[in-house]
Amino acid sequence: MPAITLPDGSVRRFDAAVTGTEIAAAIGPGLAKAAIAIEVDGALWDLARPIEHDARVRLITRKDPEALELIRHDCAHVLAEAVQELVPGTQVTIGPPIENGFYYDFARDTPFTPEDFPAIEAKMREIIARGAAFERIVTTRHEAIDLFRAKGEKYKVQLIEDLPQGETITLYRQGQWTDLCRGPHMPTVGHVGDAFRLMKVAGAYWRGDHRNAMLSRIYGTAWRDRKELDAYLHQLEEAERRDHRRIGKEMGLFHLQEEAVGSVFWHPKGWRLYRTAESYMRRRLDAAGYVEVKTPQLVDRALWEASGHWEKFRENMFVANVEDEGEKSRVLALKPMNCPCHVQIFNTTIRSYRDLPLRMAEFGSCHRYEPSGALHGIMRVRAFTQDDAHIFCTEAQIADETVRFVDLLSSVYRDFGFDAFRVKFSDRPAKRAGTDAVWDQAETALKEACATAGVAYTLNPGEGAFYGPKLEFVLRDAIGRDWQCGTLQVDFVLPERLDALYVAQDGSRRRPVMLHRAILGSFERFLGILIEQYAGRFPLWLAPVQAVVATITSDADAYAREVAAALSRAGLAVEADLSNAKIQAKIREHSVAHVPVIVVVGRKEAEARTVALRRLGGQAQQIMPLDQAVAALAAEATPPDLRGPVAVEAAA
Repeated sequence: MPAITLPDGSVRRFDAAVTGTEIAAAIGPGLAKAAIAIEVDGALWDLARPIEHDARVRLITRKDPEALELIRHDCAHVLAEAVQELVPGTQVTIGPPIENGFYYDFARDTPFTPEDFPAIEAKMREIIARGAAFERIVTTRHEAIDLFRAKGEKYKVQLIEDLPQGETITLYRQGQWTDLCRGPHMPTVGHVGDAFRLMKVAGAYWRGDHRNAMLSRIYGTAWRDRKELDAYLHQLEEAERRDHRRIGKEMGLFHLQEEAVGSVFWHPKGWRLYRTAESYMRRRLDAAGYVEVKTPQLVDRALWEASGHWEKFRENMFVANVEDEGEKSRVLALKPMNCPCHVQIFNTTIRSYRDLPLRMAEFGSCHRYEPSGALHGIMRVRAFTQDDAHIFCTEAQIADETVRFVDLLSSVYRDFGFDAFRVKFSDRPAKRAGTDAVWDQAETALKEACATAGVAYTLNPGEGAFYGPKLEFVLRDAIGRDWQCGTLQVDFVLPERLDALYVAQDGSRRRPVMLHRAILGSFERFLGILIEQYAGRFPLWLAPVQAVVATITSDADAYAREVAAALSRAGLAVEADLSNAKIQAKIREHSVAHVPVIVVVGRKEAEARTVALRRLGGQAQQIMPLDQAVAALAAEATPPDLRGPVAVEAAA
């Protein structure tokens, strides 16, 4: 007689094993119709799977967040069935749900192309219309291998053979088609609906290993309804319009090339944008009581072994074998992060409790090996600069430092144009350093700090750093995409491994706590986000070229130079366009380059000592006296932190 506890705390008892379908029907016909899955003691199950023990349950409907993953998972199965109906002999491999969609990898001699999509989508709709039930089948390893071997599915056979001994092996059948799958699924194929679309094809090595066969991967997207699908497709169109790679080229900001894969060539205008952001961050950190340091790029393997990064992070490190004259060869690594080096600075002198908290910042140049297929413009690179800092403090200071950091981060994000963010709490990963007791201590300290700082968060299980739990600060951009940028991590492990100590008030030696924190994350990625956030139309303080003085006729060249000089003296990044092109052509050229203000001058403006200001995207011109225009633009171009009191007070 299983006792089923519902989310409201009420308990229903059943005479025998009960399914989610039966539980939903017992509650009411509306829920019985709407339910698509059931959560049993925190795990998602099929509605038809019998529950034989006492359990806490929650019925899942299409409105719940979990619904999207179920829809996408089921849609991947429908895709695979459609492909095998259309192209017999194609082998299926794996097809998981992913963010915003799903994919399935197929083995066939001829890769798929987008031209195949209409036929495949039509077949998928036909399969969905059949509405076959998803049937869960528990089988033995031997039976599953025999089944797929008989079908010529060698990749499925490999997957089964590699499953751990004792693993429950489940198949899912939909009509006449069967796949190896852990599940769960919705009740029928018909529950997928029609809000899906195939998006692109790509090559993918079997199991991600370049030594294995190349498979043909079809990506798709699936949503609850057409409205959600249309909104997503519109977002993709808008994202393409805002693509930082295209806008970066139009504005002359940067380029990338094969001779330096994953590294950015910053052009003068792009570097001006970079330095504007860096200078702003440096002022904010100075005002918040941070001390800035600079640490080496190449560091001996011994330090990375001591810190634990060699064991946990070696595959992402660039390594060099060096033979110094008269010495044995040494293994050096380009640093992938700054934290072990900051501990070395902390350890150079005897620290007192009076020195804490010590906030140590670095615009640290780091290198990490990212597979070439994962690189994306300046948002995913191999060489990047972090706005990194480490706060050495006592355990009692964690909460206060968290409050200070969240205040600083919030203010910085507002200045860059992001008014809201959400926070994820990432707890201990499977692969980690430190004992469970240390992790309990760190996680408790970070949760208490969140309560003190008034930080609401959602749990992100198993995604903490290998040395400690972390908060991830997620921005939402102008078109609704989420970007994880800032982070705050509580670390009791690294100070222990690298023997960091301070003298406590009672004269004893104690370990500091180390708070790893960043606000932007990496400059390269954050600037890419900003380019797309503003679609290149930066606020004046950020724009790499803030104004162009454009002449109507050559009679105004001398006055144009005077105007440009006045704007430059006022601190603006200004250029003068004295070319022979017509003024409308000049306006088009500089508008394409996303220059926020075009200062138009001709003979009339020169005689009256006025200017005509034309804003990016606008048609109207504002006529102003030169001095007034210079003052107004200079005020507008002043960085936010210099316009008034900084939100974060300087440290005492």
